[in-house]
Amino acid sequence: MNVDQLAEVLRRDPDFMRNVVRWEELPPRPAQYCPFPRQLDARLTVPLEKRGIHQLYTHQAHAISEILSGHDVVVVTPTASGKTMCYNLPVLSEILAHPDARALYLFPTKALSADQVSELYELIEEMGVDIKTFTYDGDTPGSARKAVRQAGHIVVTNPDMLHSGILPHHTKWVKLFENLKYIVIDEIHTYRGVFGSNLANVLRRLLRLCDFYGSHPQFILCSATIANPTELAQTLIGRPITLIDDNGAPMGKRHFVFFNPPVVNQQLGIRAGAVKQVRHISGMLLKNGIQTITFARSRLNVEVLVRYLKEMVRDPLGNAGRVRGYRGGYLPTQRREIERGLRAGQIDAVVSTNALELGIDIGALDACVLCGYPGTIASAWQQAGRAGRRKDTSIVFFVASSAAIDQYIVTHPDYFLAQSPENALLNPDNLYILMNHFKCAAYELPFEDGDTFGNAPGSDELLQYFTESHILHHVDGRYHWMAEDFPASEISLRSAASENFVIIDITDPAHHRVIGEMDRYTVPMLLHENAIYMHEGVQYQVEQLDFDACKAYIRHVEVGYYTDADLNISLTLLDIEEQDNSTDGLPRALGEVKVTSLVTMFKKIRFDTHENLGFGHVRLPEMDMHTSAMWWVLPDELCGSFASDDLKNGMLGVANLLRIVVPLYLMCAPTDIVVVYQVKSPITDKPSLIIYDSAPGGIGLSQKAYGMQDLLLEKALDIVQQCPCEAGCPSCVGPVGEVGAFGKKHAALILRDMLRRARKKES
Repeated sequence: MNVDQLAEVLRRDPDFMRNVVRWEELPPRPAQYCPFPRQLDARLTVPLEKRGIHQLYTHQAHAISEILSGHDVVVVTPTASGKTMCYNLPVLSEILAHPDARALYLFPTKALSADQVSELYELIEEMGVDIKTFTYDGDTPGSARKAVRQAGHIVVTNPDMLHSGILPHHTKWVKLFENLKYIVIDEIHTYRGVFGSNLANVLRRLLRLCDFYGSHPQFILCSATIANPTELAQTLIGRPITLIDDNGAPMGKRHFVFFNPPVVNQQLGIRAGAVKQVRHISGMLLKNGIQTITFARSRLNVEVLVRYLKEMVRDPLGNAGRVRGYRGGYLPTQRREIERGLRAGQIDAVVSTNALELGIDIGALDACVLCGYPGTIASAWQQAGRAGRRKDTSIVFFVASSAAIDQYIVTHPDYFLAQSPENALLNPDNLYILMNHFKCAAYELPFEDGDTFGNAPGSDELLQYFTESHILHHVDGRYHWMAEDFPASEISLRSAASENFVIIDITDPAHHRVIGEMDRYTVPMLLHENAIYMHEGVQYQVEQLDFDACKAYIRHVEVGYYTDADLNISLTLLDIEEQDNSTDGLPRALGEVKVTSLVTMFKKIRFDTHENLGFGHVRLPEMDMHTSAMWWVLPDELCGSFASDDLKNGMLGVANLLRIVVPLYLMCAPTDIVVVYQVKSPITDKPSLIIYDSAPGGIGLSQKAYGMQDLLLEKALDIVQQCPCEAGCPSCVGPVGEVGAFGKKHAALILRDMLRRARKKES
C-alpha cells in the first residue's frame, strides 16, 4: 500500500478520524529556476548538465552570485532544497580559478560530514580535475593526516575536531591557514545554546589564526527555517552577513495529520499516552510496507517504542533487524550501519531522538511520526522533512502527548503551520565558556598587549586574571602560555561538562564490551544501580555505577518492566545582577543561582499497560550546577487576596502556562529552560515564579526572558483566556486534578495583575 492509498483508508476510518484534530494537505510546489550565474566557472556546468541540471533554483543562483561577489551569506531554506550546491559550486569555481585556494567545511556531526562530502567527490570526479577533498575527523587514519594537512583543497571536519585537532596544531596546517578562502558551516540552526556559544568562540580562535597567517576567509552558512537566521549567523561569525531565503526548490504533496489521543478521564482531562498511540500508528505503517521514521523526545521513549515495534516483526529465529533504534549513546559504528541500512532499504522503521533530524541522507522515507512536540517549530519541520525527500507524496503524523506545550500545538495547528516565531539563542560571551576558549586561544598563539579576542568583551581583564593565576606569563608585551595541560582536551563543545560515562556490558564474564556512552547529567536518571537500561530494545540491568571512574556496568536481563527515576531540585541564590523592586510595579530580578539535583527514587513501569509496579531507592551524591535565572516576586497585595491553597494552585497554573510560552518564544527545547513556582521561595522569602537556564553557567535564556517579560505574560494570559476548557486542562494551566477547580480562574487573575503592574511601571 502506498501513502496515497493509506491516506484514503484512514480518512474513511471513523475510529481513527475522531482523534484527528486537523488533516492538512500541503500541495506540491513547483520549482522556480534561474540560469547559472555568469561568474561561475563554465567547467562546472558540464557535469551538472549530464545529470539533467540545466539551471539552478532561485536561492542557489542568488547565493552563488553573492558569494562570488565576495559577500558572507547565510542560506535559509527547508530540508532537501539543494543547499549543498549553494556552497559546493562557488568553492569549486574559486579553486578552479586559483588552485592555491583552500576551503574548510564544518558539519555538526561526523555522520553528516561523511554524507555530504560524497556529493562533492562525485562532482569533482565527473569534472576530471585535481581538487583534493578530504574528511578530517577522529576516524581519519594517522597515515592520511599529513596528506590532508599538506594537499587538501577542501578539508571537511566538525567543530569538535577543529577545536581540539586543528587549531591547537595550526603550525602543521600552514598551507590551509595561509590560503583559506571559504569557511562553510552547515545546519547552523543546531548551533544554539551551549554548542552554539562554544562554536562562536572556536570561530573567534580560527579567525585570530587566519589573521596571523594573512588570510581573510569568507563565510557561507546554511540553516533550516528559523526566525532570526541573520542574528544567529552574525553572532556566530561576529560580523554582518547577507541573508538568502528565496526558496525555489520543489516539494511533493504532503499530508500532515494532527492526532490528539482520546480522553480517558473526562473529569480530569487526562488523555491516553502518546507512546501507545504512536506504537499503533507506526505499527500500522510498518505492516503496510511504508518506510517510516518515528521521532521520540527521550532516550527512554525511543527504546520502549523500538521494543514494541521489534515484537511486531520478529521472525521465528528472533531477528527483528527491520526495526532499529537510533540515538545519542549508540557507538558510531552502530549508527553508520543503521544509516547504510536505511539508504539501502533494508530497514523498514527507525525510531530516533533528534539525532536523525539533520540532513543525513537516509534515503526516501515515506512517512514520519512525531511522538510529542520536539520543542521548536523549526525542529518539527526538520523532522517532518525526513519523509518525502524525493518529491513523492509523504505523510506526517504529529501525535500529541498530555504535556501542555503539545496540547497547545495540536489545538492551534494554524499557529504551527503558518509561522516560526522562534529565535535561536546563544551567548558566546558567557563567562564560563569564554574563559575556556580564551585559554585555548592563548595556548595557540600568544596575546600581545592591546589584543582582543574577536569581539569578546573584557580581554584585558581576562589576560590579567590568567596572569595572576599563573596560567599566562607576561613578558616583553606578550602573554605566553605557561601551564602544563592542553586546554582544548578538557573542553567539550556539546555540553558544559566534559565527562562522559561509558556503558559496559558484563553479561559474558569472559568478554566485557562497551556498548554506549552517556553524559554526566543524564547518568543519575538512567544509569543508577538497579535501573533497567535499554539499548536497541534490549534490556539490561545496571549492576554498578562507578562515579569516580565514569563507568556503568550492566547485565542483560528479560523483565516485563522499565524504570523511570524522580529528580528532586532545590535552588540557592548566589548573586543578583539586576533587579526592579518598585512598590507600584512588578518586582523582578536577574541573577545567578545554584541548582542542586538529587535522584532519590525510581518507578518500575510495566510494558503494555504502563502501570506502576513499585518503587526503588537511589543512593547517589548531589550534583550542583551554577546557572543564571530570572524571577518575579508576587506583591503582598496580590497574595493577600487569595487563600493559601488558591494561591498555590494559581501559581502552579501560571508556571504551567509559562512552560508553554517560554520555549516557543526563546526557541529552546523545554528541557533547556526550567520554570518553577515557590510559595515561599528560599531566594526571596516570598511567593515567586522563577525561570532558570538548565545549562551550567547559563546561555542567555533567562536574560532574554527578563527583557521580554511583557510578551511572555501577555501570551500566557492569551492562552488561558482562549482555552475552551471550563476549569483547566493540559493545554493551559493543567488538569483540574493538578490545579484544583478554580486553578484556571486564579491563574488568570494572577497574570492580569502581573501584566498590569509590569505595564504600569513602563508607562
